[in-house]
Amino acid sequence: MTNIPMYPAAPSPYPAAPPPDATGHPYHRLDRATGRHRWWRPLAGTLLLSVAYVVAVLVLLAVTYGLGTALGVPELPDGGPDLGPAGNTAMDLVAIAAALPLVLLATLWPARRRAGTVSSVAGRLRFGWLGWCLLAGLPPIALLTVTSLFLPDGSGESETWVGWRSFLTALAVLAVFVPLQAAAEEYVFRGWLTQAVGAFVRSPWLAVIPQAVLFAAAHGWGTRWGFLGLLVNGLVMGLLTIRTGGLEAAIALHVLNNLLAFGVSAAIVDGLSSDETAADAPWSLALTAVVTDLLYAALVLWLARRRSPQRLSAPAPHDSARTA
Repeated sequence: MTNIPMYPAAPSPYPAAPPPDATGHPYHRLDRATGRHRWWRPLAGTLLLSVAYVVAVLVLLAVTYGLGTALGVPELPDGGPDLGPAGNTAMDLVAIAAALPLVLLATLWPARRRAGTVSSVAGRLRFGWLGWCLLAGLPPIALLTVTSLFLPDGSGESETWVGWRSFLTALAVLAVFVPLQAAAEEYVFRGWLTQAVGAFVRSPWLAVIPQAVLFAAAHGWGTRWGFLGLLVNGLVMGLLTIRTGGLEAAIALHVLNNLLAFGVSAAIVDGLSSDETAADAPWSLALTAVVTDLLYAALVLWLARRRSPQRLSAPAPHDSARTA
C-alpha cells in the first residue's frame, strides 16, 4: 500500500461561527439560537428594513396618486387623491401593513434565520393560541367600550350618524385591512425590534423598553397621557410576547382595539378623516386603556398556565452550525 503523506488543513481565513446553544431560548433571544449571530446583523437588518419601508411607502404613494388621476377624483389638502373616507383609510392601513413582509425578509437576511422565528419560538404563527388570545381580549375590549361611553368628550363637536350603507362599507374595508395593519406594527415593534435588542441583552425588560418608546413615538406627540398609555401598552405587550413565546397575544389585542377604534370612527360623519391617534387621548381614556391592557395580560397569563403555549425555542443540535 502506498503511503500518502498527511498535511494539516489550511486554516480558514473566516472566523468559525459559534455553535448554537443546546438549550432553548426565550423569544427575545432567538437571534442567538442559530449560531449565526454577528453583532452587525441586527443593525444591518434594522437599517435595511427602514430604507425598504420608506421606498415601499413612496411606491404606494405613487400608485395611489396615479389611481386618483386616472379616476379623476379631487385632491386632498396634502395633494393626494381623495378616495373617500373608506378608500383613504384603506390606503393608510396598507401603507403600514407593507412593513410586515419586509420584516419577514429582514429575518431571512441579514438575520439569517427562519422567517417564522419572528412570529414565535415555535417558528410559526400559532393560530390556535391566537384564537384563545382573541377570546381573552373580548372582555377587556367590552369593558373599554362601555367605559368610554361614560367618559366626557372634550372635542366639543357634534357626532352625526353616517348611515348604514357608509357604515357597513367602512366595516368591510376595516375587517380586511385592520388585522394586517395591526399585525405589521406588532411584527415591527414587539417582533423585529425586540429580537434585535435581545440579541445583545438578556434582560426581558431591557429588550422591551426601546421598542415601547419607539412605538409610542411612532403615533405622534399628542397629550402626555396618550404617550404614557402607549408606552405602557408597548411594555405590557412586549413582556407578554416574551412570557408566552410569540406575537399572538399582542396581535390579538391590537386587532380588537383597532377594530373598535376605527369602527367607532366609521359610525360618525368625517370620523375616519380625523388625524387623531391614541397619542391624543385624554387622561381618562388613557387610564382606561392601561387598565384594559393589564386586565388582558392577566387573562392571557391565566390562559397560558392552562394551555401551556411553547415559551422557549427547541434546543438546537450542535451539528447544525454553519459558517456565516
